Amino acid sequence: MSERAVRIAVVGGGIAGLAAAVRLRDRLPADTRITVYEQSGALGGKLRTGSLAGSTVEFGAEAFLVRDPAGGDSAAVALARRVGLGDALVHPATGRAALAIGGELRPVPPGTLVGVPGDLAAVTTVARPETERDHDGGRPLLGPDEDVTVGDLVRRRLGAEVVDRLVDPMLGGVYAGRADELSLAATMPALARAARTEATLSGAVRAAQAATPRPPGAPVFATVAGGVSRLVAAAAEASGAEIRLNAAVRELIPVPGGWRLVIGPTRDPELAEVDAVVLALPARPAARLLAGVDVAVGALVGRLDYASVALVSLALPAPAADLLPADLSGFLVPPGEGTLIKAATFFTTKWAHLRRADGTVLVRASVGRYGEEHLLQRADDELVSTVHRELGTLVAGGAGDGARLPVPVASHVQRWGGALPQYTPGHLDRVAAARTALRDAYPTLALAGAGYDGVGIPICVRSGETAAEDIIKVWGASRA
Repeated sequence: MSERAVRIAVVGGGIAGLAAAVRLRDRLPADTRITVYEQSGALGGKLRTGSLAGSTVEFGAEAFLVRDPAGGDSAAVALARRVGLGDALVHPATGRAALAIGGELRPVPPGTLVGVPGDLAAVTTVARPETERDHDGGRPLLGPDEDVTVGDLVRRRLGAEVVDRLVDPMLGGVYAGRADELSLAATMPALARAARTEATLSGAVRAAQAATPRPPGAPVFATVAGGVSRLVAAAAEASGAEIRLNAAVRELIPVPGGWRLVIGPTRDPELAEVDAVVLALPARPAARLLAGVDVAVGALVGRLDYASVALVSLALPAPAADLLPADLSGFLVPPGEGTLIKAATFFTTKWAHLRRADGTVLVRASVGRYGEEHLLQRADDELVSTVHRELGTLVAGGAGDGARLPVPVASHVQRWGGALPQYTPGHLDRVAAARTALRDAYPTLALAGAGYDGVGIPICVRSGETAAEDIIKVWGASRA
């Protein structure tokens, strides 16, 4: 190990990059110099807490899973505890959600896995499974290395209605994508694993659920009281890293013993030399930097496409509380319903800590699906008015009296261009190939983030920590 302090650059100040920085700080010598370069003016990536009508509202990711697949704390919960926010974790007051079908809000059937049913009889309130398709053919649904779209497998085994009314809205809520285009292995890894041993889809769902048991009554999700941006700030502080905002890394150049970063404007670039790099950027900007390192790796990473979405938050006066469902945390809308809204969350119903004495209701709607970016090319006020009208109609049961919903006292539109990865079949193999190539040729360069390992705060945290561990293996850990 070099006698001088190790210098590590984390390129990208989202939660994956910050988690990597914390892990590096915890596991490398105290004099390690860690610098986080973030091209925007704020840390956090898609984690952004704001204020609406005097209330704290999430303008990005809202919550995270409490448990990991093995049943322990999720990586997000563990990070929150690590940075001193364990006591700030809060759980939903209700987790019941609905599907908007035919203008009617119908409760999401229990026992599904991202909409795929393990009990076919339980979903007949929203869809009619073609049960005769899901027969035992005497061999597993998928081969050992096979990957298919979610829609391909579910349509083949249970028919189109299950996909259209259950799976598509679930995947649309998480990925803003379509079941017929998204990889099963990347979006539903537990089901993909079970499908390689089970002969029926309903059996594979039950096997996947049994492999990740949850104690009865245990909360599924959590957030941070005061907003998830507190997690961002606490992680940045715990990392002890130098934080560089508005610092776009334009080039990444291998040099003897490390890396040279070219930062800032073309006319007046800054050069920085480091020993290792964690590249925690979305796939497209990462691919541009990787093209100067390894053309083939850059091409593999650059194949990933993204969907754009907008989040429309409304603060509604107290009378709205009598019009919104009192027992639902929100609803999802299948694409075939023809609404701009694809999902809505009733914040002040879902989260008890957000309820206000004056009765103000906070609602957030998500709009935009992959391939429908043109629908987002509207002014903010038009998005707000459309969401308000559709929300009123949907909660009124399609009765057409959506105008009864009170006019918002405040609103906010947050646009996330190119925000949600669209993992097509073979994504995990492409990522593995890219990482193997880098590990063999450039072991001091590691990739982290949603563009590689999946969406959701826990996955991004774990991705950053794993990338940090790859760097630590090279330089050696000084502490257990």
